[in-house]
Amino acid sequence: MNEKKLKVSIFGAGYVGCVSAGCLVKDGFEVVAVDPDSYKIDAIFAGNSPIYEPGLSALIKSGVDNGMLSATCDFKKAVLETDVSFCCTGTPSQEDGSLNTGYVKLVSEQIGEAIREKEGRHIVVMRSTILPGTVEAEVIPALEKSSGKKVGKDIGLAYYPEFLREGTAISDYYEPGAIVFGQYEDDESSVDALKTLCGQIPVKPHVIPIRSAEIVKYTNNCWHAVKISFSNEIGNLCKSVGIDSHVVMDVLCADTRLNISRAYMKPGFAYGGSCLPKDLRALRHFGKVHNISTPVLDAAVEANEYQLERAFRLVNRGGARKVGMFGLTFKPDTDDLRESPLILLAERLMSKGYKLSIYDPNVSAIDDGGRNFIPHLADFIKSSADEITSEVDTIIIGIKNDQIREALKNTRGGASIVDLVRLPIEASASVHYEGLVW
Repeated sequence: MNEKKLKVSIFGAGYVGCVSAGCLVKDGFEVVAVDPDSYKIDAIFAGNSPIYEPGLSALIKSGVDNGMLSATCDFKKAVLETDVSFCCTGTPSQEDGSLNTGYVKLVSEQIGEAIREKEGRHIVVMRSTILPGTVEAEVIPALEKSSGKKVGKDIGLAYYPEFLREGTAISDYYEPGAIVFGQYEDDESSVDALKTLCGQIPVKPHVIPIRSAEIVKYTNNCWHAVKISFSNEIGNLCKSVGIDSHVVMDVLCADTRLNISRAYMKPGFAYGGSCLPKDLRALRHFGKVHNISTPVLDAAVEANEYQLERAFRLVNRGGARKVGMFGLTFKPDTDDLRESPLILLAERLMSKGYKLSIYDPNVSAIDDGGRNFIPHLADFIKSSADEITSEVDTIIIGIKNDQIREALKNTRGGASIVDLVRLPIEASASVHYEGLVW
């Protein structure tokens, strides 16, 4: 499609819808805003933004003045006159905390009803914040039932989550930290249309499956909430002993190698070692001494214990009694066994009657006076990785290295692999593989 000929109907003239409309008309695309609220429609026709956002009224007025932006309550007319429809309706919380997707379903039905009367392919783009599975469970059925047509064939579909902050929405639109396009099955043409519509934004989009795109917005916002709560918790602790917390957090943020970075942001197994568990305990105790609650730090400990429990359940669910473990140290390339979650997992398996075989290149079966010996597990330590793959029914991958990856190629048929670290492996089709959180 020629980018200057794409026409867009935007359902929902609220915050996301109006900002999207203003920016799209600025970039040269004709837009029709659709909303059942006549006040919003009249405001747009008058060249005014129905919501306040710095700079938005000027974009709305310019779009109306040059004929690129119009508004209507007639959803059918809007769909018939455009190529792409954005769904930007609200998804408010219900009393029990669940998401109210009623407006999303209604708009999907309206768009589908209009598409029933339209020749040619129409593209539907969801921008509303919706939980994973909503597109499949609610949007697609509503579109197909009301249109009588097939999504992915007659109807294009994509998800384009928004990351707009109130007060800075226009700059966020043009200078986003990331752009995400959720692709439905093999529908590349709908994503290509979005790339055209976002062609003025100098950021390469992440094209990912729709279910992944649905949870990205929640992941972002919950991460922001955790950061705010963590910062406030540190602030409370600091103030209790007369420390300027802004000085402390400025130093934390200055470290872009470990603190403000991708470091530690890969889902996997529990943390351990000589620092994190000890320091968490110390700061939580510090809070108790100074009568400061530390719910975020407390939750970090609880979450870590939960990962250990998940790993055990994953092994236990398989039912096999002969279990091999690759790894005992708390992370690869060290012989440090202090507070290793893999030791805790091994001990729990032992207590439940599992027959263990363990291989870790940095752990010794002989007490040579070093720190890489653990007496109560010494009898289970094997001298080679191949001994594990040839003897057991279930293999737990707890550390990464090339030797282990090679040994796993020889895993016998019918065995299971439980991967805690996402080690790239080549296992035969007869081997059951399962990752801890993937």
